[in-house]
Amino acid sequence: MRLSGLPVTIVQACLRDGSGGSPTAVLDDAPLTDAERCRVPALLGTSHAVFVSADDSRGDGAPVSLRFFTATGELPACGHGTVAALAFLAARAEDAKYRATLHTSERVFEGWAVRDGDLIDAAFDVGTVALREPTDAECGLVLPALGLAAEDVASGLRVASVGRERLLIPVPTRSALHALSPDFESLRAACDRFGFLGCYVYSAPTAGGRIAARMFAPSIGVPEDIANANSTACLAAHLADQGITEIAVDMGDGLGNPATVAAAAQTGPSGRQIQLGGTAALRPDQPVYVSVG
Repeated sequence: MRLSGLPVTIVQACLRDGSGGSPTAVLDDAPLTDAERCRVPALLGTSHAVFVSADDSRGDGAPVSLRFFTATGELPACGHGTVAALAFLAARAEDAKYRATLHTSERVFEGWAVRDGDLIDAAFDVGTVALREPTDAECGLVLPALGLAAEDVASGLRVASVGRERLLIPVPTRSALHALSPDFESLRAACDRFGFLGCYVYSAPTAGGRIAARMFAPSIGVPEDIANANSTACLAAHLADQGITEIAVDMGDGLGNPATVAAAAQTGPSGRQIQLGGTAALRPDQPVYVSVG
């Protein structure tokens, strides 16, 4: 056993009205193998774990390194994991406002959080979102695995990426979204063939930008994600072309953990930028302890 009694904080990321959210394991980095890192979410029953390397003594704005793992391996990015990490760091900061420069394997970006009692509002700059049209082959394998025919899908199918591609699939109504029952074995095979992280299915936006969505990602060991923030950022970039610049996306209802992710599109000197955020809270009586060896 390499490490016994490793302290882990469970953060409920992307709460809706102060409750629900996606339970995410967050911990200070330790000398673990990648296989041992994968055991952390598996042992704690969370979809993801975030490993944080930070020098708190350097104060506000100090660089922070993040690594994201599911039970099947490392991810280059994780939106709700970033929200959880910012909440974890803000909870132990001296000031109610916290800011950091975040480093992942693929990019460097700014993140910030504001603490208000037990709740922490966290947000960060997503960076560039790449969008393209899907191919007929991609749609021909993925849609049937979701239980969808071409006529069930609204216009606007897109492949989007903030590090790894995923398919954005619009359906007309929330009831159509909630009725989905994917064949996960077939969906995983289809996503593996095209290198997709997963499939993000969403309902038509209301006039105020409210949307419901479900994220299916069996290829990374997460059949359905409670909250998938990076896919929400991808959707925000896509909808910005239609003049919708702010969205709030409800997820997790069918899993018993209602969650909401917010995203806004802005145009700056370097082009379109997406800001992504959510409200988080640390579970009471933290940390918990886990042995991964």
